[in-house]
Amino acid sequence: MPKIQNKFRIISNKKVCQRFHRLCLDAKAIAKNVRPGQFIHIRVSDGITPLFRRPFSVFRARKGIEILYETVGRGTEILASRKSGEYLDVLGPLGNSFSMPPKGTRRVVMIGGGVGVAPMLALSDALAKKGYELVLLYGARTKGHIFKMDEFKKNGCKVFIATNDGSVGVKGYVSKLFSKIETNPQSTVVYTCGPHPMLAAVKQFVLENNLRCEVSCEEVMACGLGACLGCSIKTTDGYRTTCHDGPVFDINKIIF
Repeated sequence: MPKIQNKFRIISNKKVCQRFHRLCLDAKAIAKNVRPGQFIHIRVSDGITPLFRRPFSVFRARKGIEILYETVGRGTEILASRKSGEYLDVLGPLGNSFSMPPKGTRRVVMIGGGVGVAPMLALSDALAKKGYELVLLYGARTKGHIFKMDEFKKNGCKVFIATNDGSVGVKGYVSKLFSKIETNPQSTVVYTCGPHPMLAAVKQFVLENNLRCEVSCEEVMACGLGACLGCSIKTTDGYRTTCHDGPVFDINKIIF
């Protein structure tokens, strides 16, 4: 799949809840080729600070490319200040993608932690109206990380939420929602993305129940092309780069 680097116009860049922003880029050339689970690399500033691009999972790809991001550092703070009509230098689509559910699948469970929910909307877009029962389990620290889930629901997703402080949904980690998963390995598949402790819990659950699961790994990336090795993660096959060999892996291969 060809990678495109170009400057694309910002259509909108809005705050969707206390912690998250949603950016839409007029990047039809990338949207046409991107697959669920892939990411784009954005130069957030026209200057040299910050020096490196920032990676973002594709939240949605329709007329343009959308990302969901949290302002956690200087790079994302700069990105949040960018206005409609401005241009951003973007490289993508990058990385591999989620595999589509195998034959016989009736139920698809998506588990997102914090901003790790981002690749799940694009996945639900791809799976909507294909006859699957779609379930989203979303875990967040507090209500400041909760945004409207209307687009997931329009895709037919049953949405369940857990927050660490109990401000929305069930109190506790997203693992409190695992009881919502029907554990039939012949008909249920799982996709997940989020922080390592959550992914470790998901891995333990799917191993115990013999469920197929793919994980999109979130790591700090500098080059985005597998050259700098800065995003290497430990797997059963040795160290692999998240940006080039991933970000999507069989969860059984990742060593947390």
